[in-house]
Amino acid sequence: MANARRGEIDAILGGRRVRLCLTFGALATLEQRLGVGDLSALGVRFSEARLSARDLLALITAGLEGAGDPMREEDVQALSLQDNWTALVDAAARLLATSFGQADSQQANNEQGRANTPRP
Repeated sequence: MANARRGEIDAILGGRRVRLCLTFGALATLEQRLGVGDLSALGVRFSEARLSARDLLALITAGLEGAGDPMREEDVQALSLQDNWTALVDAAARLLATSFGQADSQQANNEQGRANTPRP
């Protein structure tokens, strides 16, 4: 089972369960694949919510590599869009949300607030 606190997600791609995670190394590789200069540029690119097929391929591949999954870029390229398009887009959206804290930032803020609240 994927650990969301570590930025992991599970997805079904090509009929098999895979794990994706954007590690520091995966982010560096993603910057290189997409030709962006830094994390800020990467954040801006993904915050526009307009992913190209190249963006999607690079993001999914980086997530697979970050999680140590044996599926490679060539395997992702070979996936049938008819059977995998929705799964690819969903995995990319969940990976970004989980990696950058959008999925549980409210919960983390609530937990932090409770931890810092003085007890009577």
